[in-house]
Amino acid sequence: MTQIDTHPAAPRKPQDKELVPRFMARAMLILCLTVLAVVTWARLTDRPLVATPPQGAIVTERAIVLSGDMAGRATVTAPDGTLIAELTPQEGGFVSGVYRVILRERTKHGVAPDAPLALRRRDTGRLEIHDPATGWSADLMGFGADNAKAFARLLAN
Repeated sequence: MTQIDTHPAAPRKPQDKELVPRFMARAMLILCLTVLAVVTWARLTDRPLVATPPQGAIVTERAIVLSGDMAGRATVTAPDGTLIAELTPQEGGFVSGVYRVILRERTKHGVAPDAPLALRRRDTGRLEIHDPATGWSADLMGFGADNAKAFARLLAN
């Protein structure tokens, strides 16, 4: 008895090519290991930081007390309680975000949340906010011009 195929066999496809070629995966592994080795060497030899913003003399400094909420509202006062600015969620989103970061740092260090902060302008033109209670500080220029302007207005008021 003879068996007849009624359905012809589907043409054989060549093996699907790999999505990521092997040499690319190996190159990425080598790159990651190289970066890990360089960073480890820098940390073990206490290599100084070179990609930091330039430090200049403090030209203007103002003590402020921040408070905010999750909606983005922020209130900025002087240490004596004088109102400097009351910001809506549209105006104070970044200021409120900075407040939440400071609040987290103060919680970690066990510091009162309403201690004053130092808002500074340096002779290099850079703005920074510094928390003397925890030692935390941030160069505000790194967050973009609009966000830095939010704090520059507080310094000018």
